[in-house]
Amino acid sequence: MRKNATEGIEIERKYIIKMPRLTLLSKEEKYTESEILQIYLKADDGVTRRIRRRLYPDRREYTETKKLRIDRMSATEIERQISEEEFTSFRESILEGTRPLSKTRHTFEYHGQLFEIDVYPEWRNTAIMETELESREQSVDFPPFIHILCEVTGDKRYSNASMSKAFPEEIDL
Repeated sequence: MRKNATEGIEIERKYIIKMPRLTLLSKEEKYTESEILQIYLKADDGVTRRIRRRLYPDRREYTETKKLRIDRMSATEIERQISEEEFTSFRESILEGTRPLSKTRHTFEYHGQLFEIDVYPEWRNTAIMETELESREQSVDFPPFIHILCEVTGDKRYSNASMSKAFPEEIDL
């Protein structure tokens, strides 16, 4: 990675939720919406490498991320901004057996905690919500307007890397 890369430990929990009313989300603190295209690339053993294009209403961001899983809740993550040209060039190194993954991300803050809800075109009634934690012991203060169906932290079927290979069936409500 280059000098402008950031590295840290990511501790997160992941849930399948009933599709929320998106108009409610847009009223929450620090709300943003973006369209994301993720592409998984060839990498060394034990490393997940991806590029991401993130389209906001007022800007575009391109990143390259490398993750090394520590356990089911945490990973070492190295991320750096890349140019549109690098993104286009890296696309040629797509990991065999994967496809680009598209989603709409709704990010907001509730009681000081950041939540990310990813809405995938493959599902109509459910979405995936993630929240990053300061520590493993930190409790999550869930917004009352979110209906959690189940926790999928550590369930590889619901990692974006796995979903780029085979998208899981939607949970029946």
